[in-house]
Amino acid sequence: MQKAMETSVGSTEVPKQTSVSSESYVRPLSKVLGFKIGVIPLPIYILLGIIIFAAAALGQLPNDMIGGLAVIMIMGVLLSYLGFNLPLLKNIGGPAILSLMVPSFLVFWNVLNPPIVDSVHTLMKTSNFLYLYIACLVAGSITGMNRQTLISGFIRIFIPMMAGTAAAVLVGLGVGMMFGYTAHRTLFYIIVPIIGGGVGEGILPLSIAFSQILGGESGSYVAQMIPAAVIGNVFAIIGAGLLKKMADKNPAITGNGVLVKEKNGQKLGGSSYDSEKIDFPLMGAGLLFACSLFITGSLLSPFVGIPGPILMIFGAALLKICKLLPYKIEQGAYQLYKFVSGTLTWPLMVGLGILYIPLEDVAALLSVPYVITCASVIAAMIITGYFVGKWVRMYPVEAAIVTGCRGGLGGTGDVAILSASGRMELMPFAQISTRIGGALTIVAATLLISVWGG
Repeated sequence: MQKAMETSVGSTEVPKQTSVSSESYVRPLSKVLGFKIGVIPLPIYILLGIIIFAAAALGQLPNDMIGGLAVIMIMGVLLSYLGFNLPLLKNIGGPAILSLMVPSFLVFWNVLNPPIVDSVHTLMKTSNFLYLYIACLVAGSITGMNRQTLISGFIRIFIPMMAGTAAAVLVGLGVGMMFGYTAHRTLFYIIVPIIGGGVGEGILPLSIAFSQILGGESGSYVAQMIPAAVIGNVFAIIGAGLLKKMADKNPAITGNGVLVKEKNGQKLGGSSYDSEKIDFPLMGAGLLFACSLFITGSLLSPFVGIPGPILMIFGAALLKICKLLPYKIEQGAYQLYKFVSGTLTWPLMVGLGILYIPLEDVAALLSVPYVITCASVIAAMIITGYFVGKWVRMYPVEAAIVTGCRGGLGGTGDVAILSASGRMELMPFAQISTRIGGALTIVAATLLISVWGG
């Protein structure tokens, strides 16, 4: 009887041990299988990467848009994921930094073979993917804004924004020239890239304008301007964090996310198209509109003396303010912009890093005086925004934060800056500061350099 009981006990214990042992293997495996790089499950991402880079190693990668898109997408998905999740980097524009700099390192170390570089070259230069991205971004981001926000917010933030810009230029020029930089170098390759509205909305159109006026490849100008924009973004985020600490200690100087209020106490809103259902045929109409807007700028450029991409920015703003576009066309352009900016921004940065950011040139730019000059530009904007905002009866902390967004890397920089300050409610005003302020800066810089020269 005792043996039978022992046998019975043994028979119940063994399956239990086997079950526990199975779970110890199954659970980690399920976690690995469920892990995602961005939105792509890890096993599928690895398989896609193997296919793309094996094709490149065998010389079978298509030297066209398909091959180029495959390369920048597979790298952009991973690098942006790491940038959004790695400690410290995620708070200082990590996705942009990694997507730009890692490919540059890989080219410098000869890790990327010629078929990869050739396919990206075909995509970015021969197929003008860069221009398509800019057209979609500008057309949708501006026409998709809330019109009242565009008008009222611009009027309200205009004074501290312009005062901050003037202070940034004057202080930046003074500090840069004190360290031995020429006024031309300091203004066009340090100050303007910082306050120009980011990479996609600012540096890229500006580089095209510079190349048309001064000659040479637009990519060479991108390489000279991006380091200043990245460093400026880091200091703008640090400034926002310091303003948050000031506000926590002194509640009288902050509106806790409110810049100014309407007479009825309500805040200005964002885009009305965020609540609309995605309409793919309308996105096609938005694509046609974006391309037509770019072509219109190109047609008018010889007659007005302003580069087409810059005319496109103001054309989009004029159409929005004057209500010249049907609601559905604006919706399509905005939804296309959301798709393009959400899926192609970081891959585009990869393409720029591969082709336009030679490490030796970037390293030659970075120095202690260079970093201090960039920091002085941001400090001047934030401090001026604080006191001028207070003078025109705005909440000074919020006015300073929005003014400081001029130094962010476009929409991504705005998110990082407002996240650091804990005031995401300011996003509509930050977008005005970044986009409209950046557009004005780019136009002014373009007109000035056409007179000043290289």
